[in-house]
Amino acid sequence: MAKAYFDKVDNETDELFMREALKQARKAYKQGDTPIGCVIVYEGKIIARGYNRRNKDKTALAHAEILAIKKATKVIGDWRLEGCTMYVTLEPCQMCAGAIVQARVPRVVIGCMNKKAGSCGSVINLLDMKEFNHRASITKGVLEERCSKLMSDFFADLRVGAINKEQGGSHGTA
Repeated sequence: MAKAYFDKVDNETDELFMREALKQARKAYKQGDTPIGCVIVYEGKIIARGYNRRNKDKTALAHAEILAIKKATKVIGDWRLEGCTMYVTLEPCQMCAGAIVQARVPRVVIGCMNKKAGSCGSVINLLDMKEFNHRASITKGVLEERCSKLMSDFFADLRVGAINKEQGGSHGTA
């Protein structure tokens, strides 16, 4: 069933859901957290949303992808997110890429890449390692300019003091 749905996905669909991930990223920005947003889609519907909350929650584990995976597993009723697609505004780090593999997410759509800490192709590709028991397909560059601009704007605001340095932080990108 999941394969049949994936065959129907096109650029327009990917852009629609990436816009939803961007909405989540803007929530993080408003809170002074690195603007990374994520949505998880199952059978054409968003079942989970997440945005970066590391500074707000005071934990390194509160990445957008981890929070969305946690919510999605509750909706699905299983730790396996087979048949789901994750849309995320910034290339996942090693922790999030590992969680994607562990959750068996079959497809990940990325807005912009993270050349300093990205673990889905930039630094390493944990989603396509033959040594692991699960791999995920990756679509890169969906609404890339918008995703990249949001990150650039955030760090520019952080540098000029428009964002409290106690709140704002990096996600391996500064």
